[in-house]
Amino acid sequence: MASSAYVLWTSILIALYALIILYFVVRGALKTRSIDDYAVGSINFSPVVVGLSLAASMTSAATFIINPGFISLYGISGIIAFVIVLPLAIFLSLIVLTKSFRKHGHSVKALTMAQWIGKRFDSKGYALLFGVLSLLLITFIVLICVGMTKVLSQALNVEELYVLIGLVVFVFGYMMFGGANSMVYTNAIQAGMMLIVAFILLTSGYEHFSNGVHGFLDKLAAIDPNLTTPTNPGSLLFRDYFEIIFCNFVVGIAIVCQPHIITKSLLLKSDSDVNRYLTVAIIAEIIFFAVVITGLYARLSFPDMTSADGEAINMDSMISAYVVKEFPVYVGLIVILGLISAGLSTLEGLIQSVPTSITSDIIEPLAGDSLGTGEERQKRLIFINKIVIAIVAVVSVFLSYDQLLNPSLSVGIFAQNGVYAYFSAAFVPVLLGIFFDKVPKAAPIAATLTAIVVHFSIYYGHLTPYTQPPVGNPAVASSLAIIASVIVGFGLYFILKPKKELNTAPSE
Repeated sequence: MASSAYVLWTSILIALYALIILYFVVRGALKTRSIDDYAVGSINFSPVVVGLSLAASMTSAATFIINPGFISLYGISGIIAFVIVLPLAIFLSLIVLTKSFRKHGHSVKALTMAQWIGKRFDSKGYALLFGVLSLLLITFIVLICVGMTKVLSQALNVEELYVLIGLVVFVFGYMMFGGANSMVYTNAIQAGMMLIVAFILLTSGYEHFSNGVHGFLDKLAAIDPNLTTPTNPGSLLFRDYFEIIFCNFVVGIAIVCQPHIITKSLLLKSDSDVNRYLTVAIIAEIIFFAVVITGLYARLSFPDMTSADGEAINMDSMISAYVVKEFPVYVGLIVILGLISAGLSTLEGLIQSVPTSITSDIIEPLAGDSLGTGEERQKRLIFINKIVIAIVAVVSVFLSYDQLLNPSLSVGIFAQNGVYAYFSAAFVPVLLGIFFDKVPKAAPIAATLTAIVVHFSIYYGHLTPYTQPPVGNPAVASSLAIIASVIVGFGLYFILKPKKELNTAPSE
């Protein structure tokens, strides 16, 4: 448990942090006059600020709080997957896709991923389908809520349910107003905090290297020899190189196809800003992804994964317990603030993108002209979006509390299953839409449906050795779904497209 001094100073710091966030929310809300402003902003942002915002929104409580728990449990094999393979694939995909998506995003005036896909392939039904699929991203909201609740409940000595409710009410409440205008500023501040905390966490285990790297590995091997091997046959996620390298690389390539990631480039006002934006984002991301190494330090602090009083520490609580145990109050407060920033950065992006997609891609098309026109329509859409945010908040509380009580190994598995299914469905449509002209709509639609069917069939049907009970690996289901989707989508494209019109350069 945290000391009384820890609780007091944590409470004061969180209150001050909340006031700073509210200042930027009010500032952004004053400039938000339409659903367009809420979705992509109305302010000219610096590419450095947008790059930091992207880095912060890509790196969430998953990277800073949940994924280090996987490393605590499974060791070096997880580091190869999460620090080397996955980031490399993400950076390659981000560089290749950003400029082309930005060009098409502006040309079709898209606010959401679903709108971009629907307009790019001239199909309102397809846009509606992606609006529905965006509901899968609520699983990621749940992961972040659980991660932040774990940190705050330990630092404040407060029951998890009360922390969860307070957290959701505050964050969802302020995100009803500012949207993209406030989010980019708060994300940039959060990214700065995360960089500071990343260095603190990464250097916190320096004493374990007193006898060099080999001495460090020997300490881990004394706990469990599998913690130091490149593959971990006893794990549920990193058993062999197929899981560690192939699946994480395929997933990393596709992971960029999430609305709060790929649409971030639309906040840039000039194409000349893109290179600076990507450079800042990737440098920050390299540091952020490395934070999972802290999971090894946590395992050395809790070798049998139990607290000082003998209580078991579950995987999702390892970093929270490590921070409270290892850091003095003043350093611990900074780390806690950084962990909160890591969660808020992506949570804000998801709260901005998921309800916006529900409002713009499901409710607005179905409501038709009943919402009115012009300014009256925009006011009604903003009001409806606030109601949707409230509903998503309630759903998130119920699902998060269930994951706090009954996780399947980790809330990370729950979130991966939903999020991976979403970007598996989006990957081929994004590729076809960016790099090919006059695409027969049957190709991307079939690719999306294939990805969804294959992903959930493999995962819930336990169709591979990697997806057997009690815990399946969502990365395996996703990577196989992406491969199947690529084969179906591109196969149909080349079959249905007249050969004389085949062209890989989309028209301006």
